[in-house]
Amino acid sequence: MNDSETLQATREAYDAIATVYAERFHDPLADRPLERALLSAFAESVPAAGGAKRVADLGCGPGPLTAHLRALGLDAFGVDASPAMIALAREAHPSMRFEVGSMAALDIEDGVLGGVLSRWSVIHTPPEELPALLAEFARVLAPGGQLLMEFPATDGPHAETQAYDHTVTTAYRWHPDRLAELLRDHGLAETARLVIEPTPADRRQFREVHLLARKGS
Repeated sequence: MNDSETLQATREAYDAIATVYAERFHDPLADRPLERALLSAFAESVPAAGGAKRVADLGCGPGPLTAHLRALGLDAFGVDASPAMIALAREAHPSMRFEVGSMAALDIEDGVLGGVLSRWSVIHTPPEELPALLAEFARVLAPGGQLLMEFPATDGPHAETQAYDHTVTTAYRWHPDRLAELLRDHGLAETARLVIEPTPADRRQFREVHLLARKGS
């Protein structure tokens, strides 16, 4: 399956479940104090780094985290490949900007963003295609801009990536050291890392990794 076929299959899969997804994840930060704290730190880091407060939530889905970033004082907007998700985001947050788009070819000018949030949005990207997405993230960030990525971690110290069955379509886990290395290859230096272990009391299936990185000058 090539790049366009992968994107199309993912788009169609999320279009089909958009309403159910929006209902299930209407408050994705409920009972997740560590993630709320990290998003607050991200929001503070964006203007502190000297960049603009304009931030893109890539893979925004129905937009709850985009709205959360706006509430934290950022000029946040959302981008998602699923037209159905974007329609729901616009309906739920009519005063905010949401666009249908591909993370592999963002309709955003070079170096204009103070921050990028990628929360679980790269999990369906085949490993060989991820460097191109990271290059796009780096391209749109201003010098000093902040990137916050969240993704599931691989098992064991040696597996760089692992495919797994996802409710929607095939997804991939990453070793955090390997993903941090790929970020460095694109001028994004890791500044913080949070790893959350799965517990029986929540819906986490794997260890979750949250990487905060900064684009160099």
